Amino acid sequence: QVQLEESGGGLVQTGGSLRLSCAASENGWKINVMAWSRQAPGARRELVASIDSDGTTSYADSVRDRFSISRDNALNTVYLQMNDLKPEDTAVYYCWCTATNMGYSYTPWGQGTQVTVST
Repeated sequence: QVQLEESGGGLVQTGGSLRLSCAASENGWKINVMAWSRQAPGARRELVASIDSDGTTSYADSVRDRFSISRDNALNTVYLQMNDLKPEDTAVYYCWCTATNMGYSYTPWGQGTQVTVST
């Protein structure tokens, strides 16, 4: 199975920056899309950004001009550079990917990393 390990969360002031990383141990699976979602207290989990294996990216409107997703395919690692952070960005951020192997596919998720933006 694919294992995802996130790092880089923490506490930052409004306007600050953080960079999240997520390394995937593919264990024989092919990693396709890699992405970040987040969940704030009392809210639904929402997609923040995704990146295909060819580098095509997609962003939520709320982060489009502030966040940047990238990946290193050789390392099976995805990054989320978050700039100009706002209190409403406070949430647990989850890394996930789509993985395929011999006709099977599934979507593993990481454990999540807390991002807190103070006023």
